[in-house]
Amino acid sequence: MAYRIVFAESVKGHLRRLTTGQRVAIFAGIEAQLVHEPFAETRNRKPLRPNPVAPWELRLGDLRVFYELAPDEVQTVRILAVGLKEGNRLRIGDEEVKL
Repeated sequence: MAYRIVFAESVKGHLRRLTTGQRVAIFAGIEAQLVHEPFAETRNRKPLRPNPVAPWELRLGDLRVFYELAPDEVQTVRILAVGLKEGNRLRIGDEEVKL
């Protein structure tokens, strides 16, 4: 059974900071990686240590998608943040975030 993908309201602002090509890559990666078995650990999907952003990370090259299982909805993945990794820096929207 496929998971439903929902986006947090804040993700709209995160996506505006990315180029069109980066947004296309984000949506394609979400469709390919998170619709089926989003919580199976792979080379590009992994659980994170406790942090203020999200419990899971999807890596798409230098792009990052942070997500969780929606606690109040069955079979739903909630995208909490989208960012860009540049070296050892992670930018989510206008902010530099440390995980």
